[in-house]
Amino acid sequence: MHGPAQAAWLLVALCAATGAYCLLRMRSRIEEQRRTAGGEALMGFGMAVMAVPAAVIALPRWAWLGYAAVFGAAALHALWTARANRHHLHHLVGACAMVYMSLAMITTPGAHAGHGGAGLPVLTGALLLYFAGYVLWSGARLAPAGTVAAGRGGSGGPPALGWGDRPELALACRLSMGIGMLAMLLTL
Repeated sequence: MHGPAQAAWLLVALCAATGAYCLLRMRSRIEEQRRTAGGEALMGFGMAVMAVPAAVIALPRWAWLGYAAVFGAAALHALWTARANRHHLHHLVGACAMVYMSLAMITTPGAHAGHGGAGLPVLTGALLLYFAGYVLWSGARLAPAGTVAAGRGGSGGPPALGWGDRPELALACRLSMGIGMLAMLLTL
């Protein structure tokens, strides 16, 4: 890496691409997949905007308050939907982490520039441990367990999967957002 600005732009690109793919996943034929993809698209685009270097755009305090409100609402929605699907607990942790980072930007504006020193070290450490574990777990689930014949539709096989219905791509999407969250928390 040549400096924090290049790393920040790579993080912006990763999160924006992830958000864009999550928008494509919203076209899935599976209702739960569409619902989950919407929250993940919000998270991906939100992380992309948060990762833009402060030298390019320094957001005012009210913008960070708006950010905290949007992700606070997302956290409440994830809490509500976690009753039916435990996967939404991860969305709850992610949304709460975004609220936490937004509030840290309000109290310590230099944190967005990568100077660190914002937030509570114990809470930041707990979030880092959670997302590090999530990244390792997601990465292990992506590793092939053996050779499995993929059904492509046709005579007697399972129907062909569309872009929004590919579980391995959805997992890769979640893995990249977890890596992005780790990178953002490390600069806090």
